[in-house]
Amino acid sequence: MKLVTFRDIESSDIGMKDCVEWVAEAIKAKGDAILPPKISLNPGIEGVFANFMPCIVKDAQSRSWGGVKMVTRYPGRFPSLDSKLILFDADNGDVLALMDADWITTMRTGAVAAHSIDLLAKSDYRTISIVGLGNTARAALLALLEYLGGRDVDVRLKRYKGQEDLFMERFSGYDNLHFSCVDTYDELVRGADVVISAVTYIADDVCADDCFDEGVLVVPVHTRGFTNCDLFFDKVYADDRGHVDHFKNFDQFNQFAEVADVVNGRAVGRERDDERILVYNIGVAMHDIVFAAKLYERMDKEKLVDIDLCQPEKKFWV
Repeated sequence: MKLVTFRDIESSDIGMKDCVEWVAEAIKAKGDAILPPKISLNPGIEGVFANFMPCIVKDAQSRSWGGVKMVTRYPGRFPSLDSKLILFDADNGDVLALMDADWITTMRTGAVAAHSIDLLAKSDYRTISIVGLGNTARAALLALLEYLGGRDVDVRLKRYKGQEDLFMERFSGYDNLHFSCVDTYDELVRGADVVISAVTYIADDVCADDCFDEGVLVVPVHTRGFTNCDLFFDKVYADDRGHVDHFKNFDQFNQFAEVADVVNGRAVGRERDDERILVYNIGVAMHDIVFAAKLYERMDKEKLVDIDLCQPEKKFWV
């Protein structure tokens, strides 16, 4: 079994274009995946969770890959979110790698959000509002740049502890991005064509119904803060039905479909520019395992550390 560290992945030649392509491939082939809902454990501490996410997928060569990702969030830890992943060969059961999944989680999450924007935002969207300006938001905007092809957009940021300045500095080299900053959620949402929330924890909904203009697309990456939209938005989409059908407002959605069904022509997407649309990119293990498999195949195995668990060599060892 190989050990694949964050540094191993970060120093590889994987670019955002690869991530965008891998996400599109995974979503299109979702029907071939074995994808049970994630198991979420809460130890009773506010804002803390441990999620366990299993999946088996097939690649274009019909090879089966499997894995389990563990994600934990502890607000007092830095960083608060941490991910690890076990990758195995689902054709023979061999465990292939123990992988750091922080890079995988961030990049696939950003690429999925950008995919949803390209698929479901109104035509010629211009104003993108972003709250939660950490790594996930950066990944989402980098991925979206792959779709924009140099088209100019206005990017509106909610100020928070000076992170807006660091965010703008990170993207200062892109002439087609025009930044502005606001202080309140109302200012952030009103007039926006696309709203991206990458805040990991929000206790309540961020603003009233009348803040959301006709035609807006809302992408709450970590699902919180926009439950009022469930009740009056025209359409709601998600990565996977089984991951959202327990949401308190699920039975009150006006219209629901999976993103993969829109991609594969089994469900309609946006039909009019005045439709309000909500996309719960809940984050599913299918994306993680596809990324892990692609990375594992591209890695120079000779440069990776071996892990030997000294498994039993005899059938009867007790």
